[in-house]
Amino acid sequence: MATSTHLAPTGQGLDHEVCYRAVRSRDRRFDGVFYTAVATTGIYCRPSCPARTPASANVSFHPTAASAQAAGYRACKRCIPDATPGSPEWDVAADVAGRAMRLIADGVVDRTGVEGLADFLGYSSRQLNRLLVHRLGAGPLALARARRAQTARILIESTQMGFSDVAFAAGFASVRQFNETVREVYAASPSELRGRRGTGRDATGGITMRLAVRTPFAGSALLEFLARRAVPGVEMVCGTTYSRTLRLPHGHGVVSLVLTDQTSSGTAFVPATFALLDLRDTTAAVERTRRILDADCDPTAVAEAFAPDPVLGPLVEQQLGLRVPGHVDGSELAARAVLGQQVSVAGARTTTARLVREYGQEVETGVEGLTHLFPDPAALSRLDPAQLPMPRARGRALAALGAALEAGDLRLERGVDRDAARAALLAVPGIGPWTSDYVGMRALGHPDLFLPTDTGTRDALRRLGQDPGQARVIAERWRPWRSYAQMYLWHSLSPAPRPHEET
Repeated sequence: MATSTHLAPTGQGLDHEVCYRAVRSRDRRFDGVFYTAVATTGIYCRPSCPARTPASANVSFHPTAASAQAAGYRACKRCIPDATPGSPEWDVAADVAGRAMRLIADGVVDRTGVEGLADFLGYSSRQLNRLLVHRLGAGPLALARARRAQTARILIESTQMGFSDVAFAAGFASVRQFNETVREVYAASPSELRGRRGTGRDATGGITMRLAVRTPFAGSALLEFLARRAVPGVEMVCGTTYSRTLRLPHGHGVVSLVLTDQTSSGTAFVPATFALLDLRDTTAAVERTRRILDADCDPTAVAEAFAPDPVLGPLVEQQLGLRVPGHVDGSELAARAVLGQQVSVAGARTTTARLVREYGQEVETGVEGLTHLFPDPAALSRLDPAQLPMPRARGRALAALGAALEAGDLRLERGVDRDAARAALLAVPGIGPWTSDYVGMRALGHPDLFLPTDTGTRDALRRLGQDPGQARVIAERWRPWRSYAQMYLWHSLSPAPRPHEET
């Protein structure tokens, strides 16, 4: 893993000496990358925990909170170790373990069980359990349990939801299971956890949470990127707040994010308010929103990699903490990428808004300006290219994309194999490398993709005194963070980035 932490876990082979040095220095960059379990206290902490540093002989290190819990440790009440961004290693490696982590975070185990998760990943449940225990120190059930406990804690401490609502929103099968898990993981009852915090729901009945991100976090740049592409009816920006509709497993919802720059060291929090038709969708809504924020990004690692580069170094110095804006729905992002082929961002936005009005599902959100869900694959597959306000070839590509998604020949969930998804996208008539890599970068969270033929890329390189014809060669030195290099190039343009495919 090419990050500032240099701690890619292989099996459970975290380097004890390196990890202990990080704990001794209370290095916040390691929060979420590994967890410290202390035998003499029976608790596990984040590396930056302010408590007295335990003796090296008394600690063990775990790649996941679930691993520490499975070993019998409970979460530290002082540093709240699960309130951290996830490890950026999952996006870098994108192996089966990383893909499984993304799917578990989305609630797949809660919805379909371990068999459903294993089937998605192409393994038997026994094989998958063995692989995850070796790689992450815990099997899928334990990993899902840790995720449920984390969601429950957040809801307990930040809302006044009834505990039965919290239990089912977090994915527990029963209130009894919820109570037992909370007591075991946090050594406190739900009532005791709520006593420490609790702010209640907002005036609209929404659930307000704080989503952890590593700093620096360039929230204003992320807001600008999203604002320029916001599709009326589906998305809107008001002041520093970005809002959009969500298509979720049990219904629809709305999320609103307050996006501002945050530079304090360590972990910061982005306020997020959810209004959900069905509380069972809480886990999925939270995880999909975290994708928008690129919440697991390690901006320090990216900055360190680019600092010596003559092209990117000055850009990073001017704007620390750029994220690769993710997306809540890979199918929607792919359709929007097709609509954006060979046109400006403004032109694509206009065309997409018309598509939403005519073919999207109208929903009641209670938020003025948010009126529709983006058309689903079934609706896209039924489109008549002759009736669409775009070149016929692009209309055919859009309909073919919808058909491939509906048939299951193409899957764009965050836990898919990226190479397989790219090959399936390229097999759709009318979809080329620009579209497939743009989808991979934003929908699948690939940190190392680059768009050398993109007009914005070429314009940015030209302004920076580089030969656009050498874009591929230049970008090789930016591995494994070329997606972030792409964002810095787009951001360098004035007045704002203009990513679209070159004709």
